[in-house]
Amino acid sequence: MPPAATAAGGARRTRPPTSITPPPPGPKVPLRRLLRAASVACGIQFGWALQLSLLTPYVQELGIPHAFASLVWLCGPLSGLIVQPLVGHVSDRLSIHSPLGRRRPFIAGGAAVIAVAVLTVGFSADFGRLLGDSEKPGAARPRAVVVYLIGFWLLDVGNNATQGPCRALLADLTGKDHRRTRIANAYFSLFMALGNILGFATGSYSGWYTVFPFTITSACSINCANLKAAFLLDVIILAVTTFISVTSVQESAYITVEDSNSHDTQEAFLWELFGSFRYFTLPVWMVLIVTALTWIGWFPFILFDTDWFGREIYHGDPDKGLVYHNGVGMGSFGLMLNSVVLGFTSVVLERLCRKWGAGLVWGVSNIIMCFCFSAMLVIAYLAGNADYGPNGLPPDGIVIASLVVFTILGAPLAVTYSIPYAMVSSRIEPLGLGQGLAMGILNLAIVIPQVIVSLGSGPLDQLFGGGNSPSFAVAAIASFFSGLVAILGLPRSSQTRTSRSFSPRARTQGRHGHHGPHR
Repeated sequence: MPPAATAAGGARRTRPPTSITPPPPGPKVPLRRLLRAASVACGIQFGWALQLSLLTPYVQELGIPHAFASLVWLCGPLSGLIVQPLVGHVSDRLSIHSPLGRRRPFIAGGAAVIAVAVLTVGFSADFGRLLGDSEKPGAARPRAVVVYLIGFWLLDVGNNATQGPCRALLADLTGKDHRRTRIANAYFSLFMALGNILGFATGSYSGWYTVFPFTITSACSINCANLKAAFLLDVIILAVTTFISVTSVQESAYITVEDSNSHDTQEAFLWELFGSFRYFTLPVWMVLIVTALTWIGWFPFILFDTDWFGREIYHGDPDKGLVYHNGVGMGSFGLMLNSVVLGFTSVVLERLCRKWGAGLVWGVSNIIMCFCFSAMLVIAYLAGNADYGPNGLPPDGIVIASLVVFTILGAPLAVTYSIPYAMVSSRIEPLGLGQGLAMGILNLAIVIPQVIVSLGSGPLDQLFGGGNSPSFAVAAIASFFSGLVAILGLPRSSQTRTSRSFSPRARTQGRHGHHGPHR
C-alpha cells in the first residue's frame, strides 16, 4: 500500500488504514461462468417480485391499515442499513481457505434465510391461528401480524445478506476490467428481470391453490393460499439457482493489508464503514447522491404499485369483494411486462453506455421515470372522474394507459439495477476498499431514502385523502432532480475512460499540470 501523503500540517491519509489487495491478474473468467455466477439473482428476485406484488395487499388483509402499510416495509431498509455493509465487511476479510471462498458462504446462507422467511410469511395466518387468533370472520389477527412481521424482517435480512456478496463476487471476478464489470452487472440485471417475470406471472395467477390444495385451511382463504403456494415455488427456484451460482466459479485469494500507522489494527465495523467516507473522491459522492435521489423516486412505486392499481384504477378495497384483488392481479401483469422490458434493456445497456456514456444513460432514464410517475398522477385523476358503468370495471383506456406506464418503467429499472453498481465498483477500487464494503456503502445510499419514504408516505397519503398520489408526486420530483444531477454531475465518457481519469495517477498528473486532450 502506498505511503500516506503529507501536507504542511502533518500526515494525511489518502487510503483507508485497512485496504484489500487483489490477487495478481490471472486468466479471465469466461463470460459463461459470469453468467452462471449471476444466476442466483433469478431466485432472489422471484421472491422479491412476489413480495412487491402480493405482500402490501396481504398485510392489509391481516388487518394493518393502509396508512401504516408502508411502515411494515421499514424492516427492509433498517436491516439493509446494517446487514449488507456488515456482510460486505466480513466477507472482504473472510479466509479464502474456507471451502466456499469469501462470498459464497454468505450467498448460500442468505438463500437459506430467505427460504425460511418466505415460508414463515406464507404460513403466518396458520401460525397466528395456532397461537390463538380468533376464528370469527373479520376479527383482528394480531398474532398472525407478529409472525408475518418476523418473517418479513427475516426475508429482508436474507435478501441483504445475499445480494451484496453476489455483486461483490462479480466485481471480484472481473477485477479492473470495467467493461466486463458492466457486463457482469448486466447479467445480474438480466437474471433479476427473469426472476421478476416469473414472480409477477406467478403473482398474477389466482389458481395456485388448485395445484397445492393443502394450502387452503380454516385460517387461510383462497388469496392467502395462492400466496402460500407461490412462496413454495420460490423455495424450489431459489435452491436451484443458488446451487448453480455457488458451484460455477472458484474465488481467488485477496490480501488484507493493515496500515502500520494505525493504532488499532482491528477497527470496529461501523468506524471503518463511516470512516471510509473521508477517502471518497467527488465522483464517488456524485454516484451516491444520484443513487439516493433515484431510490426516493423508486420506493413509492415499489411500495404501492399493485395497491395503486387496485385502489386508484379499479376503485377497490382490500376488505370488500374481489374488485381490489382483480386490480392487484392486473398490476402484477403490468409488472411482468415491466420485467420483459427490464430484461431487454439489460441486454443492450452495455452498448448504450459505450455510445452515450453511463452518466448520460442514467440521467435520461431518471427523467423517463419522472414522466412515468407524472403520468400515473394524471391517470389516477382521470380514473377518479371516469364513468365505470354498471359492472364497476375501469374503462379499457385507463387500464391500457396504466399498463403502458408500468411497462416503460422497466427500462429505467434496468439502469438502476446495473449502472450504479458498476460505477461505484470502478470508482472505489482505486481507494483500496474491498468490493464487499463498496456494495455495502452503495446500499446505504439506497436504504436511507427508503427509511425516509417508509416513514413519510403513509401519513402523507392520509393527509391528502388516503390515496397513493402524494407519494408518486414526491417520486416524480425526486426522479427529475436525480436525472438532472446525473446528467450534469456524472461524466458522459465511457466507464473505462472515466475510471482512468479519476485514478490516483491521473490526479497526481493533474496536480503537476499535465492535462489530457479536451473531450
